[in-house]
Amino acid sequence: MHKLIPLLLAAALAGCASAPERPAGAPPSGPVAPYTDTIELAGKINVAYTKDGNQEHLIGRFEWRQSAQRTDVTILSPLGQTVAYITVTPQQATLQEGSKPLRTAENIDALSAQALGWTLPVSGMREWLQGYATAAHGKHFRASPQDTTVTTADGWRLNYVSWHDASAAGEPGAPKPKRIDAERGATGQIDAMTIQVVLDAPAQ
Repeated sequence: MHKLIPLLLAAALAGCASAPERPAGAPPSGPVAPYTDTIELAGKINVAYTKDGNQEHLIGRFEWRQSAQRTDVTILSPLGQTVAYITVTPQQATLQEGSKPLRTAENIDALSAQALGWTLPVSGMREWLQGYATAAHGKHFRASPQDTTVTTADGWRLNYVSWHDASAAGEPGAPKPKRIDAERGATGQIDAMTIQVVLDAPAQ
């Protein structure tokens, strides 16, 4: 019996050593959670683009609300003032800037470029903000901390730079994007631009 006790203790210690805990703040290794049509997000946005030959920047915050048939985006200044309010449905896109007349178009890319001077790719961001994208040749992309870059079918180069600690939101198997960099070269009349998004931490 005396010889058995040390063996049992050694086996127990070996079992503990074989399952180390994931360091706090480290992203899990699996892919992002399944895509959902209905979601609310918020965060910081940094846009760099060329307008009339000049380099321009926009730094602020945004609030994002989407459902299956609608996307609402509020762009805010660093002081919290509303810069623009955008609504996109399958039928049309609208953009409101302060007291200016409401603008309406079928395509939010063209509408935002005309009104703001830069393109807000809302249709793509519906997927990007959750870690998904449609890659070249229509291939479906699902990001993970080990698979972070993709070029989309419409020419955007995405890089998932950092991740929220999923365990803080009670979902240790589902990493959530934190910082996303999107870059596109000049195409036709559209100048090169970059968009950096830093999403707020998921609600606990």
